[in-house]
Amino acid sequence: MYERLRRHRNLAALPRLRTTKIKRYAGFVTSAMVILGVAVASTQPWTRHNPVRTTQGIRYLGLYEPDAPHSYAGINKFAQAIGRQPNLVSYYSSLTEPFQAAFATWAAERGAITLDQMDAANIPLESIAQGRYDSYLRSYASEVKAFGAKVIVSFDHEMNGAWYSWGYKNTSPAAFIAAWRHIVTVFRELGVRNVIWLWTVNIINTFNNLIPDPARWWPGSSYVDWVGLDGYYFTSSWTFASLFGPTITDVRELTGDPILIAETGAASAAGQAAKITDLFRGVRTYGLLGFLWFDMDGETAIQNWRIRDPAVKAVFRQDAAAFMRPEPAPSQ
Repeated sequence: MYERLRRHRNLAALPRLRTTKIKRYAGFVTSAMVILGVAVASTQPWTRHNPVRTTQGIRYLGLYEPDAPHSYAGINKFAQAIGRQPNLVSYYSSLTEPFQAAFATWAAERGAITLDQMDAANIPLESIAQGRYDSYLRSYASEVKAFGAKVIVSFDHEMNGAWYSWGYKNTSPAAFIAAWRHIVTVFRELGVRNVIWLWTVNIINTFNNLIPDPARWWPGSSYVDWVGLDGYYFTSSWTFASLFGPTITDVRELTGDPILIAETGAASAAGQAAKITDLFRGVRTYGLLGFLWFDMDGETAIQNWRIRDPAVKAVFRQDAAAFMRPEPAPSQ
């Protein structure tokens, strides 16, 4: 489907799974709206063992393009349209794929940090916890350590949804937690200190318990640095508060860790310009780290996140400039 599929056959399952996820979630939307709610951003201070947490105060404007990690062309094209390079970029990898150091280097040269969404498609998570993939994990960890700059790693994202092999109803939360903790432990035993561990969940949908509260998958505060939330604007009636607010409330009952919107987009049918402005506003209002725009189309109009309209690009450009502008110093 995409160039990265032709180059990496072992990744072929991932885009198909992502399309299936979007299609299924879109189906959930037609039968049940996400329950509306508003949450107040937590002001709980956070301090922990990991020195990479010094990024507090940085606002992240992130981007995913489907030609990553084998090319930076899509990111550069988007950056030209919005008048700035993103300072966060992502790619998706399967377990056993090496760390994409070349892509991370391209990102670092442009002032961006790399997020690797590492997924164990059709791999029993119990086998990871039992150490059967330790050789690979040690190799990957060594590559990240040698890279030197900060890297964000997320493992088996959206585990509270039912569309992935590692997810809800397909793999037990206990197996997920054991695998997550084991991976983090392998990195720590090798002295890797430049990883930000991002625990990424899907926004909840409590109708019929379709996408439940992610608490049962929580690995524990000592194994997580940031929390990622994935959610998309499917309809014009949705707002940041209704889309992300209930999940933020649930997460804040678990941790005061910084929250990043790790995947988001607005369908063209939902009114992209208005939703982009709402997204920037919501991230500021809730005191989140930032967001990562998923600049890719699915198989139906409701999944078309890619921004094509010049007027919408202009709105994104204007809102991004305001979002990334340094806060004025407090008056004395």
